[in-house]
Amino acid sequence: MEPATSRPNGTTNSLLKTTYILRPCMIHGPGNKGNLNLLYQVVKRGIPYPLGAFENRRSFTSIDNLSFVIEQLIEKDIPTGIYNMGDDETLSTNELITLMAATMGKPNRIWNWNKAVIQFFARIGTVLHLPLNTERLQKLTENYVVSNAKLKQALGIDKMPVKAEEGFRKTVKSL
Repeated sequence: MEPATSRPNGTTNSLLKTTYILRPCMIHGPGNKGNLNLLYQVVKRGIPYPLGAFENRRSFTSIDNLSFVIEQLIEKDIPTGIYNMGDDETLSTNELITLMAATMGKPNRIWNWNKAVIQFFARIGTVLHLPLNTERLQKLTENYVVSNAKLKQALGIDKMPVKAEEGFRKTVKSL
C-alpha cells in the first residue's frame, strides 16, 4: 500500500491523482515555428496583405503565459480539470500584421480589397485548385476565440502575467 501524502489543503489521500488537460491556442514565443513565421516573412518582405477587409478575432497563447500556468499547476492545489489556455486579449490578423510591422520598423501594408472580389477569386481558386480557395479564405479570416476564465478562476488570478501584444513583440524580435 502506498503511504498517504499530504496535500497543500491539509487533506491526505494515497489514491488521489491530479490530472490537468490544457487546451492551448496557437502557442508563440522565441524560436517559434509554423504559420506565424509565414506571416512574419510576408511582413518582413513588404508583401501586401490583401485580406484587410476581413475583420477577425483570434486567441493566442504566449509561451511565457503557458510556462506561468504550468508552474502554478505544479505549485498550487488546483482542481483537476480541462482548461482552455490563452492570453487575455484577442488580436485580429490585421492587428497582428500592424504589430509585426511596427516591431520590425517596416511599413504596414494591409490592403482593404472588396470582400466580394476576394470571395469571387477564392471560388475560382476552388474550381482551378489554386492556393487561394474558399476553404483557405475561410481559415484565414474566421474567428477563433476561447475563454480562459475557468483557468484564471482556478488559479485565483484576474489577469495573465503577459499581455498578448507584449508576448507577440517578444516573439517577433526573436524571429
